[in-house]
Amino acid sequence: MRMFVASLATETNTFAPLPAGRAAFEDAFYAPPGAHPPTPTLCSAPMVAARARAATDGFTVIEGTCTWAEPAGLVARGAYESLRDEILAQLRAALPVDIVLFGLHGAMVADGYDDCEGDLLAHARALVGPDVVIGAEYDLHCHLTPKRVDAATLTVLFKEFPHTDFLARAEDLVDLAIRTWRGEVRPVTSLYDCRTLSGGFMTSREPGRSFVDRLMAMEGQDDILSISIGHGFSAGDVPEVGLKVLVITDDQPAKGAALAKQLADEVLSFDKATAPPHYTPADSILLARETAGQPLVFGDRWDNPGGGVPGDGTIMIETLLQHPDLPAAIGVLWDPVAVEFCRAAGPGAPLWLRIGGKATPVSGHPIDGHVTVLATTDDLLIPFEQSVVSLGPAAAVRLGNCDIVLGTKRAQTFSPEAFSKLGIDLQSKKIVVVKSSNHFFAAFSKIAASVHYLNTFGPFPFDPLAVTYTKVRRPIAPLDAVS
Repeated sequence: MRMFVASLATETNTFAPLPAGRAAFEDAFYAPPGAHPPTPTLCSAPMVAARARAATDGFTVIEGTCTWAEPAGLVARGAYESLRDEILAQLRAALPVDIVLFGLHGAMVADGYDDCEGDLLAHARALVGPDVVIGAEYDLHCHLTPKRVDAATLTVLFKEFPHTDFLARAEDLVDLAIRTWRGEVRPVTSLYDCRTLSGGFMTSREPGRSFVDRLMAMEGQDDILSISIGHGFSAGDVPEVGLKVLVITDDQPAKGAALAKQLADEVLSFDKATAPPHYTPADSILLARETAGQPLVFGDRWDNPGGGVPGDGTIMIETLLQHPDLPAAIGVLWDPVAVEFCRAAGPGAPLWLRIGGKATPVSGHPIDGHVTVLATTDDLLIPFEQSVVSLGPAAAVRLGNCDIVLGTKRAQTFSPEAFSKLGIDLQSKKIVVVKSSNHFFAAFSKIAASVHYLNTFGPFPFDPLAVTYTKVRRPIAPLDAVS
């Protein structure tokens, strides 16, 4: 048996002002055939899972290119087409194959391509023919388009938010693909469109936690092979944006369709109950003063690079500086210029520095102050589950009673090591602010007195009613009344 595996992924915020060219992929993660490291990345876990299974089962893995760009704005047409064609050429050279697996994100949008993943899978299907097993793994914040679902034999999404299960779901995908090739199962996919831009839930809190636990218990029972909830990515202005439910059964289409509808109704019924409170900067200060213990960790959700925005917002820094009696830390802000100034000055140096507020009108005002450089590093590497994420050359500075971590690469602040590797003791802080949506939760909850969420009002379009969609298929809630 011959299995081809490749990965092409990013998450596109079509409202973000940050274009993504080919260099964005090559700078973030680019592994040509045979060069993928032994640890997975968020969207290339099928490669690691396939290697491990091949070592025990004795089949052949043909490795294609794996690449990922940090979430940003629209992908350049030439960047997408060149990477797509590179992978397709590798697949063509590998023929004949029995299984083709892709690690994708599911929310990539390029100039001229609203559904990059559907386009890639359709080309792959045309190459290998109707009988080859094609499987794809996606982030749950994806656009589950009929085109991509129809082109694939198997579609598996992460279940967890924060995304702690990307390797486990890749292992599921590999196993289902092998069972399908052996003829042990006949996968049939049922896709239900909930017609809403909202409905996503966190699995770090109820009712999402119990709901996903129940989904996992259902898999492998009563002809149910896989269940995925596609939360959607509301910052993508594409026709098929929105919450969807996908069920794969063993040749039981009616059962799959009924279950997908049932689960969709359940998700929609607890939509509002799943959302945690989102504190304004001023309210976060009040909470910190009223709450015992430290640190209180706040996720700055709407200025988090994982949503395709710059991550250089200063709104919360301004707030913290107005309350110098509260020791605080915040990071990681994207500011390559400030980092280079700090590296030139060196640890311990005093420095006049302008921080953040450079990329968008809603990033806040640049912070000008006389800082002390606490530490610098040539590459700030932090863990995210089984993967390692680079924030590039980085620096930590102290301004008043606030420690600020600055990075040169845009990525979410997944781990306390973003601070501790630069000598910042988070246990000494009352407030810690991290540029992340919810992926910080798994690691930071272990050191936090409590975990909370901020709304600093942008630049991510947190309210679908506050932006203009031009491509979304209507009607869809909350833009329209949908029964």
